[in-house]
Amino acid sequence: MNTHPDSKYIEQELRSDHAGEVGAVEIYRGIKAVALWRGDHELMQFADEHGSVEQKHLTMMNQLVSVDDRSRLETPWRVAGWLTGAVPALFGRNTVYATIAAVETFVDQHYQQQIDQLSEYSDHNAITSVLIKCQADEVHHRDDAGSRVTSTNLLLRTWCGMIGVGSKIAVAICRKI
Repeated sequence: MNTHPDSKYIEQELRSDHAGEVGAVEIYRGIKAVALWRGDHELMQFADEHGSVEQKHLTMMNQLVSVDDRSRLETPWRVAGWLTGAVPALFGRNTVYATIAAVETFVDQHYQQQIDQLSEYSDHNAITSVLIKCQADEVHHRDDAGSRVTSTNLLLRTWCGMIGVGSKIAVAICRKI
């Protein structure tokens, strides 16, 4: 049985969500920068479409999370996000799509844990509604990217596994800092 989430729990979880959306916006900026450099119009369109949704999520999180309650590591999250988009883009669309599918798989699970914890309590309906909206968009991004993956190999699967581990570590850090 879930216990009623206290304000510290909610603050930590929303801090991690805010930092995640900061990173997500940067992932697509990193993808777009490399796609622009390579002249890859399909990848630029992908980055624009997904990135605009992530920017909307960040706007929602900015409204939920006061400046004082945000991660103090916003700059490193921006850099990590940008690199998480740019590095795979150097290897091509397939690597980008697999990376996004891996990131969004983690995000879907992360949001679901929070939704499960908060959904029992009517005093958190507004937060739960935002999380459900964001989760639905992230699932769409995961499915869209996943449907575009044309092949995998050991290196790509290892990279995607590292994305999942890195995401877990980032959330744990964001909850505290």
